[in-house]
Amino acid sequence: MKRILALVLCFALLFSLVACNRREVPSSSDAKAAVQEEYDMKFKLDSEKVAKDESKATWVFVSKDGTLEVTVTWEAKHPDKFEFEDKDLAVVPSTRDVQNAVEEEYGMSFTYEFENITEDDDETTGEWVFISIDETLEVTVTWSSKKPDKFKFSDRVLAKPTEPTETSEEDPGIPTYGRGSEIIELWSFTNEVPNMVAKYIELHPEFGEKYTVRCTIVATDGGAYQQAIDQALAGGADVDIYTAEAAFVLKYAQGDMAEYAATYKDLGIDVDNKIKSAQIAQYTVDIGSRDGEVVALGYQATGGAMIYRASIAKAVFGTDDPDEIEKIVGAGSGNWDKFWDAAAQLKAKGYKVVAGGDDMWNVCEKAASKAWLDKNNNIVIAPEREAYFDIYKKLIDDDLSKDTGSWNEAWYAEMGAGAEANTFCFFGPAWLINYVMAGQAGNTWGDWRVCTPPVGFFWGGTWVLANKDTDQAEGVAELIEWITLDTSETGLQYLWANDKMGNGAKDTVASAVVMGKSDGTLDFCGGQNVFDKFIAGNANATGKAMTQYDEDINGFFKDAASMYAHGELDKDAAIQMFKDNVSDAFAL
Repeated sequence: MKRILALVLCFALLFSLVACNRREVPSSSDAKAAVQEEYDMKFKLDSEKVAKDESKATWVFVSKDGTLEVTVTWEAKHPDKFEFEDKDLAVVPSTRDVQNAVEEEYGMSFTYEFENITEDDDETTGEWVFISIDETLEVTVTWSSKKPDKFKFSDRVLAKPTEPTETSEEDPGIPTYGRGSEIIELWSFTNEVPNMVAKYIELHPEFGEKYTVRCTIVATDGGAYQQAIDQALAGGADVDIYTAEAAFVLKYAQGDMAEYAATYKDLGIDVDNKIKSAQIAQYTVDIGSRDGEVVALGYQATGGAMIYRASIAKAVFGTDDPDEIEKIVGAGSGNWDKFWDAAAQLKAKGYKVVAGGDDMWNVCEKAASKAWLDKNNNIVIAPEREAYFDIYKKLIDDDLSKDTGSWNEAWYAEMGAGAEANTFCFFGPAWLINYVMAGQAGNTWGDWRVCTPPVGFFWGGTWVLANKDTDQAEGVAELIEWITLDTSETGLQYLWANDKMGNGAKDTVASAVVMGKSDGTLDFCGGQNVFDKFIAGNANATGKAMTQYDEDINGFFKDAASMYAHGELDKDAAIQMFKDNVSDAFAL
């Protein structure tokens, strides 16, 4: 009996020791912190696997820039130690980056034609085809993961150019327009504004007799354009006109580099009266104003709309009429209540309301009533942005989307290129129709319509600024006024809206007056005049909650929302992760 009792006591002691030495499996957040410290990079969780007995755990992380995959393992035998195993990933360049590269290579503007991406165990390859906007040149770009920093270009002449491109004698890589003795230096990140200058000189040859406009074009890849223009402005280099896109315009209009921008009034432009008479979209004015004075304006307005499939609308709601669909989804209501009711009806008939959570992001982000940071640099999450967490999760939990990301094949397929495309709508500006959806629609061409969304927003755009130290104020003002404020039928915005600039598309512009007298009918949208809806979209957009840091902060927020929506973190933990990432990035 004593022997049996001794054995029982031994086993009890053994189990007690095991219990005392048991270690809990580290959280995915702890593993993420460890891998970020080990590699000095930002990562996002890709997968997690924990053994049932909690003796082992494995996490897979992918770097934020998509270049590295790291597998992290943990064992209870070594509870204070992580093991890391990594492999390089082939990151296929985006179509936009490839287009920037081909435009820089050839000094012309191009439109996207098609692309083909193939992957195997040893190599990932990509092929993109572009057509010049004057339809004279076809360029094929190839890329291989074995040489990831290099594009190869091959071209085929389609037609003889109507006019040869002129270049600077001092630097053959810089296109120039005009032959005058007075020099205007223009800096931009695409050929878009330089092409406008070429058109202005074509219409006003006397300007070209007086001025020569030299165009320095630096692609935005890796922040290259911002670095170049920052150095040029701060170093007193010759810069007279420069451009900025929505992702970083606040830096130049109101932020760290705003001191270099001339007010339009100082250029001699009657800007206040012309803004009023042209009915320029107010959000573009707010973004381009410094201390109440306009220093930047855009030409292309990017107010958003809801772009939906007419056939799906008719099958589910009994009508495809834009005015009726607006009532069904709660257009202009400022909330998503009716939209969710519509989503439930779509689901019942076998359709998805959107392709994925990314489709709702721009609406939530740009509808914000408060900026990410207050005047003391405290982090602020506006209710419209915080709502994105629950919107994203509802899409997944209620099976209302395909859970695609954006700018990938799965997303494009839902625009009609996929045989099983059953997504009802996308949220975006006119450029999404003209330069993305039109190339992906396939059999859905003509089946799309446009209506006002439940919540106003904008997405993208380019603003034009002038250097306060320019010695060519008269010529600079003449160009800027023609681009941003002229409402005549020879003004840039009328030409732009009516497809008279060689873009192959009717684009929405900043002036409601111009759009009101332009032909906005699109075959893609079944002959609908979409300009009426985009005028409303421009009016409903706001730019008052932006900061110059939005590009980075938005990325942190989207990552946190995705982890919450997919059940990887609870909401409080996801929001705390977001705040920690912002604090770390900006040393707040």
